[in-house]
Amino acid sequence: MLNHHRPARHLTLSLVVASSLYACAEDENAASTNADAGSSEVPHGDLVIPDTYSFESAFVPGESSVNYTGQTARHVLLKDLTATIGGLTASIDSETFAANAEGDVLALMDYYFRFDGDSYGEETFLLATTPSTLQTTWNDISEGRQLVDKIAGNDSSTDHVDWTTDFHGWTDASIAQHGGDITYPEGLVIAFFETIEANAIARTSGETRQGPGGEDLPVYVTATGLDLQQLTEKFINGALAFSQGADDYLDDDVDGKGLLADNLVQDGTRPWTALEHQWDEAFGYFGASRDYGDYTDDEIAAAGGRPEYASGYHDTNGDGAIDLTSEYIFGASSNAAKRDRTASAAAPTDLTEQAFHAFVRGRTIITNAVGREFTDAEFAALVEQRDLAVEAWEMAIAATAIHYVNDTLGDMEKFGTSDYSFIDHAKHWSELKGFALSLQFNPASPVTDEQFVELHALLGDAPVLATATEAEIEGYRADLLAARTLLGNAYGFGAATVENW
Repeated sequence: MLNHHRPARHLTLSLVVASSLYACAEDENAASTNADAGSSEVPHGDLVIPDTYSFESAFVPGESSVNYTGQTARHVLLKDLTATIGGLTASIDSETFAANAEGDVLALMDYYFRFDGDSYGEETFLLATTPSTLQTTWNDISEGRQLVDKIAGNDSSTDHVDWTTDFHGWTDASIAQHGGDITYPEGLVIAFFETIEANAIARTSGETRQGPGGEDLPVYVTATGLDLQQLTEKFINGALAFSQGADDYLDDDVDGKGLLADNLVQDGTRPWTALEHQWDEAFGYFGASRDYGDYTDDEIAAAGGRPEYASGYHDTNGDGAIDLTSEYIFGASSNAAKRDRTASAAAPTDLTEQAFHAFVRGRTIITNAVGREFTDAEFAALVEQRDLAVEAWEMAIAATAIHYVNDTLGDMEKFGTSDYSFIDHAKHWSELKGFALSLQFNPASPVTDEQFVELHALLGDAPVLATATEAEIEGYRADLLAARTLLGNAYGFGAATVENW
């Protein structure tokens, strides 16, 4: 048994009092991203909720107290790692890269996973925008950041479990090419890398691996239907960004960390308190731009809208460049909009608004109390906003897992037809699995330990392919539908939206 979840955070802590103090006036029919909304004055004291994630320092007049550059750097490291995995097959085929021996590909992956800022901080990154990014080197974003050091289990002071013993959701040891240990998060990532490397060595030597239908497989896709590019990206997003946000920076179970960090004095010479910075770092991992509320859902999802916003970023300050630390949308904050825009009108979601407003309101409560103790009502209001932010963040992950259940079911419906694509099937299933693994990293997840075990028993460690028997195929279809129902019920998603996603 997992037996590691603390009781779910129910939004009941003095909420009647807290809401009367801090509830801001809101149009119930407003779109999730309302660019015309003005600041809302709270009917208690002088607390004013800004439209954007913008807060002035209480210690350095005229200077911002917001900073989460380390989180931005890790988002960029992950995007570049994902792009590198995706381009590896073409690099081998064009002879611009050769995997001649064990360790060659691991070194390529570790450049990002175990990034050495002292040696490579002045090198340029791959992520590009139009207009170009304000930052051009890794050190321009933030110095000395890695992915491996913040993945669940490796920054353990606030972990709600020991991830070297209590990590669950993956049981197939064959993914570890060299007898690696898949029982903890870093070990599973290494296993993904080792499998990519083995496939890359085979391709470099002239071997062409094929899928069940004779497809030429890129080095990151296995014949069993695993897309290791997608598994790596989605799993790290959960085991790092979501884990750090929910179980570290927004938690309240360790003195001096998360919501229990100091808000009385300046954090050294920095223009913020420790608590302001903890909250900012969680916001950074969520991945929203500072003016996220000015985007439509289509724009956040990079699926249309105004041309200057339609790629998921915007030159808000008009300086002719995209500041990755404030003007770019990463990770879960993008997925939230993807699910909102495709939810059924009969059962809509508004994850973008819930998350962003909670982050902004919570930070406002913190900033308003700098230099003094919180009142009971203020801290209850802060906990409420924390709960709302984490809830929306996790719901975006769970909703995206449901989306890929539906995509995988759609792939299976195409078995035996010319429309079926093994590559697409592997991609969709792997995204499903990667997102579903993330649900264990919130100590107050609405998915219980027993449900998490059941979910991954239903999903398995690989998709069921067209080569299976009809009974196996029908059985797995039923399992996917059961997994979808489990998730829909756990998060309270409407049936129409669950089917629509």
